[in-house]
Amino acid sequence: MEQTVTHSLLSPFYTFLYGVVFATIFLVMALWNHWKTKREFKRYKTHLSDKLELDAKQLTDTNKERTRLTQENEHLRLQVARLNERSDNKMQRELEILARAEKHMLINAPGFAPAWEMAKSNALNQIQAEEAGASFPQKIFRKLLGTGGQGSTVALPAEAAKSGEPMTSGNTAA
Repeated sequence: MEQTVTHSLLSPFYTFLYGVVFATIFLVMALWNHWKTKREFKRYKTHLSDKLELDAKQLTDTNKERTRLTQENEHLRLQVARLNERSDNKMQRELEILARAEKHMLINAPGFAPAWEMAKSNALNQIQAEEAGASFPQKIFRKLLGTGGQGSTVALPAEAAKSGEPMTSGNTAA
């Protein structure tokens, strides 16, 4: 009887049924994986579209910011150029240029530094003497014109102080 049961289970009809059952199981598994893959692919597509939208928004924001910064840079460049045209700023700029050139020469030119330092020291002494009223033209004018009412010296007119020339009758200020 065992042999008949085994024989009957291995008959072509049962073998066909086993094949159909296994094929159905594999078909269900394949369809399940296909649907799962389709869902995942759809999810990836939505993620990709969201990412592309965010990237496009970020790119437009970056372009707007770059345009704003470019305009601000141009405005500041024009403002710097306008401010550099003022006479006091021109003098400060020229002084900065000379200071940088001096520093460069002190570093790179051998033998220049001692002569330059001596020239600067002499110029500083002359300016301090002029400010103290001990310069040669001011000594002469003090002796010629005398002192002011309360012991103060008479100041030079602005033109004579700038030019460094003694006052004569032809260039006196009114």
